[in-house]
Amino acid sequence: MRIGILSDTHDNLRNVEAAADFLRSEGVVTLLHCGDVCGPAVIEALAGFDLYVALGNVDRMPALGLAVEALCGVGRLARWHSLVLDGFAVALLHGDEEPLLRHLVRSGEHAYVIYGHTHRRDDRRVRTTRVINPGALGGTRREPRSFCILDLETGETRFIELHEGGRRR
Repeated sequence: MRIGILSDTHDNLRNVEAAADFLRSEGVVTLLHCGDVCGPAVIEALAGFDLYVALGNVDRMPALGLAVEALCGVGRLARWHSLVLDGFAVALLHGDEEPLLRHLVRSGEHAYVIYGHTHRRDDRRVRTTRVINPGALGGTRREPRSFCILDLETGETRFIELHEGGRRR
């Protein structure tokens, strides 16, 4: 099973649509968003995916929760998710609550801890836990815009970078 991982989209619809188009072309069905979505238009652009969203520190619009519930169902927007995907325990969170992030990484309770917030890609192992940050698709920081695909069967991660305007690098 391959899953798409996005984070920190910050209402950059052009990049979200480019990432969604690419993920669809790759046959990815399950999508994890690590937070800082901002508004409901991003969720609407991700319609059709089996989507889970972590609540980010700038996700303050009440309409965001309504959009997630309407398009994805109840319980798909949360401070953090503990999921089982293809037999693997996965924690999904934004990462701005550093004590929670550290606890999830160190606990060994999850095969994968997937987070965002820093806008910097991360792919490392802490004992038995794989820690992944896909980077950011929006925002104003200078890091390249990116998202990733994780193949749970092989453990392979593939980071995809976008140029300004949503074109793939």
